[in-house]
Amino acid sequence: MKRTFASTARAQRAYELVEGLQRFFTEKLDDLSMRYGEARAFVPVEWLREAGRFGGGVRYEAVDETLFNRASVNISQVHYEGAEEKKLGSATAISAIVHPQNPWLPSMHMHISWTEMKDGSGYWRIMADLNPSIEDEASKQRFIERLESVSEAHYREGTEQGDRYFYIPALGRHRGVAHFYLENFNGGDFDADLAYAKRFGEGVIARYIAILQQMQEAHPHYTTREKEIQLAYHTLYLFQVLTLDRGTTSGLLVHDQNDVGILGSLPAFADPELLLSWKGAVPAPQDALIEDIVAALGSRFDLVEITADTKKRLAEAVRAHYRKYPHAIGLQASGNTTPPTVENHR
Repeated sequence: MKRTFASTARAQRAYELVEGLQRFFTEKLDDLSMRYGEARAFVPVEWLREAGRFGGGVRYEAVDETLFNRASVNISQVHYEGAEEKKLGSATAISAIVHPQNPWLPSMHMHISWTEMKDGSGYWRIMADLNPSIEDEASKQRFIERLESVSEAHYREGTEQGDRYFYIPALGRHRGVAHFYLENFNGGDFDADLAYAKRFGEGVIARYIAILQQMQEAHPHYTTREKEIQLAYHTLYLFQVLTLDRGTTSGLLVHDQNDVGILGSLPAFADPELLLSWKGAVPAPQDALIEDIVAALGSRFDLVEITADTKKRLAEAVRAHYRKYPHAIGLQASGNTTPPTVENHR
């Protein structure tokens, strides 16, 4: 069965938006691969929800291992047309993460989504954050300046929510250096909101590409010590995604048909010994989750590669944990509001 799409006009236009942003981003990343890497374009991987009956998506994954540690630009549209018992009409999203191989080049995450209920209501979720292994003040300020210009009147609200959402209490620090997170956004004019989401996405992508190019030119080579710093940061990134990121957890709890795609944000390697060292800093029962994550990684001491099979084991570990401790979802990050994502899919 082929992938189906939502039939409402707003869902169709939202899908056109995320498809265009995906194309824009992957073309820019492919250009960088041509210039600095192995000249290997991103490859598409399609996934289906209920064999395509309820939609699905396609992610573009990096195969250039010279330039990229891991990179994934995923778009999806899940809908429940024909399932009368569902409250949710459709959810349309782009979720992108880029982890460069060079530790001087920062990682970047971006998410833009439109959720439409069957009663006609709907809201946007818009976020972007810059995540360097080695901080560079000039790159940080350039990204912040772009966030401020494309966020327009929503900059203060978005950065306040972003700083709250991407904070890691157990470590007393943020995941990155610049964060924007606009939750449950609806300005009352869909056309204006759609145009705003487009300006935001294109502006963030263009600035990030420029930062990558500048940093690659300034730091074409790196040391073993700098790669060690990157590994520690990538382990922190995995820790935040698997223990605090509400969007990731909600996606894994809704269904198990895109585990590899949902965990496309994970870097290529992690240090399980470092991860275990943070166990005592988290509240119960998240200490048990860290133990389960390390078990899914397959080692307590050796450097671990995060393969597709590893991601499947990690997804199962996270699902099992929150089914056993459903109250623990309250320990995860949130903005000003917490959308009932899992409940909407029931």
